[in-house]
Amino acid sequence: MALHFTTEEFTERQHRTIEQLTNRQLDGLLMFRQESMYYLSGYDSFGYVFFQCLYLDLDGNLMLLTRAPDLRQARHTSVIEDIRIWLDSADADPAVQLKQVLDEFGCRGRRLGVEYDAYGLTAKNGQLLEAALSGFCDLEDASDLVSRLRVVKSQAELEYVRQAAELADLAHDEAYRLAGPGANEGDILAAMQGVIFSGDGDYPGNEFIIGSGPDALLCRYKSGRRKLDSQDQLTLEWAAAYRHYHAAMMRTIPIGKATPLHEKMHTVTMDAMQACMAALKPGRPIGEVFDAYARICDSADMKQHRLNATGYSLGYHLCSQLDGLADVLPRQPGHRRRKHGVFFTYDSNGQRHQPRHVLRTHRRGHGHRMRIPVETLFGSGGEMTEYR
Repeated sequence: MALHFTTEEFTERQHRTIEQLTNRQLDGLLMFRQESMYYLSGYDSFGYVFFQCLYLDLDGNLMLLTRAPDLRQARHTSVIEDIRIWLDSADADPAVQLKQVLDEFGCRGRRLGVEYDAYGLTAKNGQLLEAALSGFCDLEDASDLVSRLRVVKSQAELEYVRQAAELADLAHDEAYRLAGPGANEGDILAAMQGVIFSGDGDYPGNEFIIGSGPDALLCRYKSGRRKLDSQDQLTLEWAAAYRHYHAAMMRTIPIGKATPLHEKMHTVTMDAMQACMAALKPGRPIGEVFDAYARICDSADMKQHRLNATGYSLGYHLCSQLDGLADVLPRQPGHRRRKHGVFFTYDSNGQRHQPRHVLRTHRRGHGHRMRIPVETLFGSGGEMTEYR
């Protein structure tokens, strides 16, 4: 089997999930998040675009209801032994088939948690689920149950994170090797993604973001490439993934001479990063890290250029998302956080990004793996060191 964790670790994760079910007085959990399925069983698939559900109850029963194309996928990549297939047809209602399976497990009249906040449970499928289980059992939103357990990483998970960070650094090196006047954005992307695949990495949760010239201030991927001008600005946001565990980075590269505004934004960002590092304390809400970032930016008269929310937790993701859950969670050992300082100045086309990733390893310090420093990248006269 293509398992990336020991069966003992999967069993321990399942036991902790059952403890949380007991604490919430739930008899079982219906999971629709692929991240939860991977975390508890190793099941690795993008079949979540169709209806599929992983069920776990207080007795430790683990059952997957999925489509036929994912049968071998589940057998090969997971510890799940009980795999059921719902039948595809024009009028198929997999929620009704799920009800039949749940009846076998004695769920009639029981209280079940549901991962409603999931890419794998569309609004339509959610309606089918509630219609099928209405009067059969009670449903309660438990979208955060496994996600909260996933916040603190095991040693095995952290090793995958370190591997991802190393690959992200290699991608960074490729970008800086190629970036310069006349460089094609497509060549830069190909080199960055290629070195990650060569290092046994995975596709990330979302596309690499690249922009230059009039696209330099975009913070989402879009189709279309261009070549860099002699005086330009290249914005990159990418993530390396190893066994689906992510390490994301973001950089702004001035091509030619950096402007005074670039230098100011860089200085403020560095100050904000230091304030964020100081705010990372066990037991304190993660939201205080953003507060530190905002305070530094505002005091430097950059409030109009900063974001209203920035930074997110990192780990296993198939579809990238800003994890708002982390903003209210207390900081814990083993919690990985991406601190992310971003400014946009639409009037003068200036921008500066300097994210840093931090792993809280103990009460007195921070562990961060990426070797790429966030110190100044400017040479004398405000010109990029790389292109003097």
